[in-house]
Amino acid sequence: MSNLSKKYKPVDYYFIAEPSFWPFIGCLGLFCTVFGLVQTLHDSSMGPYIIILGIAILLTTMFGWFGRVINESLHGLHSTQMDRTYRWGMLWFIVSEISLFGIFFFALFYTRVFTIPELGAHPSNLTEVLRFYEGVATHKYLWPNFKTVWPLLVNPNPQLYPGPKQVIGAWGVPALNTLILLTSALTVTWAHWGFKKGNRKQIISGLIITIILGIIFECCQAGEYTEAYKEFHLTLASGIYGTTFFSLTGLHAMHVSIGVIMLSVILVRCLKGHFLPEHHFAFEAVSWYWHFVDVVWLFLFVFVYWL
Repeated sequence: MSNLSKKYKPVDYYFIAEPSFWPFIGCLGLFCTVFGLVQTLHDSSMGPYIIILGIAILLTTMFGWFGRVINESLHGLHSTQMDRTYRWGMLWFIVSEISLFGIFFFALFYTRVFTIPELGAHPSNLTEVLRFYEGVATHKYLWPNFKTVWPLLVNPNPQLYPGPKQVIGAWGVPALNTLILLTSALTVTWAHWGFKKGNRKQIISGLIITIILGIIFECCQAGEYTEAYKEFHLTLASGIYGTTFFSLTGLHAMHVSIGVIMLSVILVRCLKGHFLPEHHFAFEAVSWYWHFVDVVWLFLFVFVYWL
């Protein structure tokens, strides 16, 4: 495998990485990002600046922390136990990401199955069986004209929260984006096969195509958001549909952006010859992440755009 990299022999004694200050810096960046987002949602003028500061700290953390891990790997400071540790760490990270998206999907399902039917005095069968509060009085005295329908275009209080003119259809840009992401899943898998066969050209080609597809996806998403804001008046302030729509799709778009950055780093490392067929977990970890992003989008396409 001389066409991929110089072979770095792992050591048997390296089980625990050296202590690092990067986790603390990363937590500080996360805190600033979330705190800035909360301030922005409360119309604070400082909110966007705090978000920018948080993102800058996170990018610095990623550059410094990942750079240190890469340097350790290149100098042979890895072992079978460290490889196992990295794999379990990435697995639990993806589990935490599943939990994060699960919370937002739960909010969407709860709204559609329970809240909207109750406000419209049309409780679901599950609500009737469990003898939950049916919202009949709320519907009768507060919003008698409210109708149970999804997507919600007419809010219970349209004067305070005007609804959107229409929503994004599933069989336009969202369907195209689905095809793009599914194709990118194939290209990143094709690149992985290149590692197994020792085909450097296939690895680099697969990574480049995957990165380009990710960028195209983000551009299409940006165009969709522009249309939603300008043409359909679909915003975060246009009721529960707008809130759930932008929360879920925006969170996913952020993950796609992070995935593109990670794939780009892996591409640079491949060009520098950092990997071997038996030693390329960094690529595997990023490919796991990318497949996770693809699967999440399938759920988004079905439950946010289609149904």
